[in-house]
Formats: sequence, C-alpha cells, structure tokens
Amino acid sequence: MRNKTFRFSSIIEWGTLLLSTLLVCFFLVVVLWEIISKGSAVISWDFVTKVPTDGMTKGGIITPIIGTVLLTLITSIFAIPFGVCCAIYLQEYAEDSWLTRTIRASIRNLSGVPSIIYGLFGLALFVQALQFGTSLVAAGLTLGLLSLPYIITTTEEALMRIPNSTREAALAVGATKFETIKDVIIPSAMSGILTGVVLTLSRAAGETAPILFTGAAFYINGTSGFINQEFMALPYHLYMLSTQHQSIEEVRPIAYGTALVLIIVVFLLNLTAFYIRYKYRKNEN
Repeated sequence: MRNKTFRFSSIIEWGTLLLSTLLVCFFLVVVLWEIISKGSAVISWDFVTKVPTDGMTKGGIITPIIGTVLLTLITSIFAIPFGVCCAIYLQEYAEDSWLTRTIRASIRNLSGVPSIIYGLFGLALFVQALQFGTSLVAAGLTLGLLSLPYIITTTEEALMRIPNSTREAALAVGATKFETIKDVIIPSAMSGILTGVVLTLSRAAGETAPILFTGAAFYINGTSGFINQEFMALPYHLYMLSTQHQSIEEVRPIAYGTALVLIIVVFLLNLTAFYIRYKYRKNEN
C-alpha cells in the first residue's frame, strides 16, 4: 500500500513538472514564432547598416546598434573591475563578521531592486549631481550600478566553489595570499566568473528603464558615438516604435525587425557565456 502511494505521488509530481515545462515551452515558441515570422521579412543588410530616416519610418537601425554596443562597453569597463574586485575582497580577505554579512545581504537585496529605481538614481547622481547630463556615459554608469550586484554575487559564488584545500596547498609551497588568489584561485574560478559577467551584460543590454531617464534619445538623425551626447539604443528604440511613435502601424514591421535583432544580440551573448564555460571546463579536465 505504501509503495502504491509513493508511486502515485511520484507520477503526480513528475506529471506536474512535465506539464509546467511544456506550458512554458509552448508560450516561448509562440512568442519566438511571432517575432521571427514577422521580423525576418524586414531583416536585410540595409536594415542593419543604414541609419533611421523619415522619422524612423524608413532606413535601418545602425544607430541603435552602435549605441547599444557603446553602452554595453561602458557598462563593462565600470562594472567588471569593481564587481570582481569587491567579490574577491569579500570572499578571500574580509572576516566573517556582522558587517560582512550585512554587506552581502545588502548586495543580494540590490539584485532585486526594480531597474527603474536605478534609472531614477542614475538621473539624480550622474545626470544632475555630477552634471554628466543626459548622455551615453551617464546611462552606461547607471547600467554599471545595476550590473554590480549580479557580478559580485556570481563571482563570489564561483570563488566559493574552489575548495580550501587548493588555497592551503598553494600557501604550503610558499606562495603569498595575493599570489595564491592571482595564480590559483582566479584561474580556477574563471569559467564561473566570465559566465556570470557575460550573462549580466546580456541582461543589461536589454534594459530600457535605466536608460530612459539618463540618455536614451527618441530619434537621432545620423550616428552617435560621443559619450557626452544622447544616443539611441535597441531596447528603447523598440519601446518607442511599439508604443510612442506617431505612426505605430506603419513602423510595426521595423519594430518586429528590431526585436529580432535584439533577441539575436542577447542570444549571441548567452551563447558566448556557454562557450566560455565549456572551454574552461574542458581545459580543467
């Protein structure tokens, strides 16, 4: 009787998990099919390489693409060094005290703060207080702040997975603590660190709310490549085409094409993260 009850319970649990997975996959396929079927008709070389014209009703999306690339670059330059160094200090140097535990809890809580809050904070700090104005650098630094908690958390977890015996072995042969971290710990945790960094940057590249207040422009006639000027970005461009444009039906095909390009960019970034993890794990084995 007990075995029958256990088997019935296992079937219910397995069936629930399978049904949930199929349901999620179904909606994912529907969304992807909608975007790919309508966006692929717009994708062309001219669409990717030409600037928007005639109030974004014609032309391409090279300006938002350049803006997104530069924005991600500024975010990387700011967030990666500070995030990785902070995680190394918390994991390898800081003592286990109430202050350290409070800092870790605060970092975890910051990961759950809505992105629009970061946008308002970036507006107050970078745009107004530091007088960067609505610009590419202000938006990039704002996204850097948004990315910091994720990079710190993923880096610290990658460092935690390195057994203490590895640290003790390096110290036993005469290496200093700094040399142990630089030559042993970081290389061993590199796959986890880089994977977390790339996934975080792919998330940042698709954010709209933080750049809404700090530098994203509705339309720029030409290309923008100066960090002290407003810029166009793919997620904000898609948002404006879909909701705020004066001729929404006319630009809807362009919006689907933009959405498809953005999905491809994020997919390539995630694919890079998986490749990095596979490469480092292969080297470790």
